[in-house]
Amino acid sequence: MNRLEARLHILLVALFIGSGCAALIYEIVWFQLLELVIGSSALSLGVLLGTFMGGMCLGSLLLPRLIPANHHPLKIYAVLEIAIAVIGVLILSAVPMIGGVYTAFAGSGFQGILLRAILTGLCLLPPTVMMGATLPAISRWIQTTREGISWLGFFYAGNIAGAVFGCLLAGFFLLRVFDMTVATAVAVAINVSVAIVALRLSGQTPEKLPADDASEAFSESRGEDSKLGVYVTIALSGLGALGAEAVWTRQLALVFGATVYAFSIILAVFLIGLGIGSTAGAYIARRGARPALALGVCQVALTAAIAWASWSIAYSLPYWNIDPKQLTDPWEAFRIDFVRCLWTVLPAACLWGASFPLALAAIATRHDEPGRLTGTVYAANTLGAIVGALGFSTVVVPFVGSQNAERALIALSAIAASIMLLRRDTGLPKLGRFAGFAASAGIALFLAWSVPPLPGLLIAYGREFAVWAKNPPAVRYTGEGLSSSVAVTEWPSGVRNFHVSGKIEASSAARDMRLERMLGHLSALMHPNPKSVLVVGFGAGVTAGSFVLYPGIERIVICEIEPLIPKVVSKYFEPENYNVLRDPRVQVVYDDARHFVLTTKEKFDVITSDPIHPWVKGAATLYTTEYFQKVREHLNPGGVVTQWVPLYDSTEDVVKSEIATFFKTFPNGTVWSSDLMGKGYDTVLLGQDGAARIDLDALAARFARPDHQRVVESLAQVRFSPPLSLMTAYAGSATDLRRWMEDASINTDRNLRLQYLAGMVVNLSEAERIFSSIKRYFRFPDEIFVGSPAMREGLRQALTDGTN
Repeated sequence: MNRLEARLHILLVALFIGSGCAALIYEIVWFQLLELVIGSSALSLGVLLGTFMGGMCLGSLLLPRLIPANHHPLKIYAVLEIAIAVIGVLILSAVPMIGGVYTAFAGSGFQGILLRAILTGLCLLPPTVMMGATLPAISRWIQTTREGISWLGFFYAGNIAGAVFGCLLAGFFLLRVFDMTVATAVAVAINVSVAIVALRLSGQTPEKLPADDASEAFSESRGEDSKLGVYVTIALSGLGALGAEAVWTRQLALVFGATVYAFSIILAVFLIGLGIGSTAGAYIARRGARPALALGVCQVALTAAIAWASWSIAYSLPYWNIDPKQLTDPWEAFRIDFVRCLWTVLPAACLWGASFPLALAAIATRHDEPGRLTGTVYAANTLGAIVGALGFSTVVVPFVGSQNAERALIALSAIAASIMLLRRDTGLPKLGRFAGFAASAGIALFLAWSVPPLPGLLIAYGREFAVWAKNPPAVRYTGEGLSSSVAVTEWPSGVRNFHVSGKIEASSAARDMRLERMLGHLSALMHPNPKSVLVVGFGAGVTAGSFVLYPGIERIVICEIEPLIPKVVSKYFEPENYNVLRDPRVQVVYDDARHFVLTTKEKFDVITSDPIHPWVKGAATLYTTEYFQKVREHLNPGGVVTQWVPLYDSTEDVVKSEIATFFKTFPNGTVWSSDLMGKGYDTVLLGQDGAARIDLDALAARFARPDHQRVVESLAQVRFSPPLSLMTAYAGSATDLRRWMEDASINTDRNLRLQYLAGMVVNLSEAERIFSSIKRYFRFPDEIFVGSPAMREGLRQALTDGTN
């Protein structure tokens, strides 16, 4: 290869870096955009991922078969990049419109799955087919020699390097500082720039580079059986890679905290490993004479790398002496998480990355058409990746657990190794091939047997494992479900905690019971005669259970995304939740709450929401103005909505954003606090269909009714006695807090800025300061509390004295 051709190849690598960067920005934006419509349940995420990768697979297969080889590869590449940019712009505006049609007809069961698949197919298949076609298109410019195939590996590595940059750029800057529109504009600009450079190069270069006689060529032909073995191996490699990514992302999110930044770090490290491995594999393909043997050895090494990752997550990372509350600088926390992720994931990711160029070299012959060769191998790898991602996330982990999932990954790598090591073209004698097979099988069996289970305390306390490991509670239950890993722990005092993905979501402790009961009772009592209730998020069932005490309520719908929680966890809190699941009025719907609210035709008198913390990836969709507007549309006349807002693990800016966003839809809303001893802990936002007006005499009359005695007893158990003291939880109104909220960042579907803002400050504890800031604007609201002078004066005195 002469110097000019080498420079052109390097320039093509640079172009592929740009393509990869744009592709990852699009992927993050499109997934975030479509999750707003079809939800973020395991089923919805599976449909999204399957469609995205399926399009890539189709593109790699179809282009070599549909586009004649006499077209200049760089022109085809440029056209593909322009088309991706155009569709990227269209998707940004089309998804909300298509989403409106979807929500009008969406249902459950097979119909619901089909409609989700149709929607995602309409949006994602056109651009992803073109993305998948870019590598086969440009590969036609390469000769099927050792040097040519190695350059394909370098192109693939360049694409992954760009993907790393795009992942970090979108996750840490574009979507944190700006929004989806700006992120899309950046990706479009990259696509257009790449297309312009490619078009200019096409005018200066031939349609195909001349053969380089100095480069070593491959053999004349290979048998179909020989090719099939490589296809199966690279498919198993893709299956293992995406299966492991699904398993490890879930486990590492426990260690790091499930923020958007943690997911960006995990994806970036995985891609870094793929890029390093692809570069190394390309080099071996150029220099090595036996790529089939190298591919087989790579799969053997993967069995050890997978075992290393499982051991590291269970026995190493949790025991690093790190107290999250001491990491007040988020960038320092991200750096530590990045190092821990490299420590765990990088070895296996490098080996999976090396597999692709080695598979190309192991299957290539002198007369292969480069585009068809690359497209077929890439399609096999992508098809395996689809099966791995969907199978492990929705079937393997929920049904057999992550420990057995990692054992299955080791077995898959051992099978792939066996396929390659038993081939004749490894260059090994027959005895050597069988010895290698036996050795790899034995190693795999030993490593699979040694895979440790995920520690129960890690599932419970996640990133705070090292803190609680010194004096841990008893772990009563752990389970890995479709969407989350859950646990129940119990302290010697008898206090039980319910954990989701490494954090406490509910407990039987006094302060938590106070909040959970208050959320239910406040919602029911602010409506004069509630008959239907929607509870968003089951938790320990305490809030939902509060509603069964009201005789007038006829229907209670509980929307929960993780089936394990109501089915298993609720049993540990039956005394506190009044056996809510046994009440005939209760119906549990297993769905993403936002998707349920968007698609249900039912309206309710009360909607109460106890979502997961806003810093958890995806949770911010339950805190947007668009979501609150949909909630309001599902209220019957005079309806009431309540929303939990935590003050801990947060800052004033985050809480301002949550409250201001809620009040934008409910301008007459109020704030209620479950604080103890004036320090602040949790708050509840209350909005109504109309002006806020609370008749104290009418409330007192309800509490005096015989059919409300269980309500009175329930309130007394959480220190609201007499029951009217519940009103002393009042902390402010939207009108009073208007000045406080002036600089608040409003969370919308188009920016979801709350999850980026909250994810930066998850290690901070400023609850007392935040509560004090809110209380500075307090005044007694004469326009809200009405009733007899004695009632109003007594409440005024209680609120002024700060008793609670």
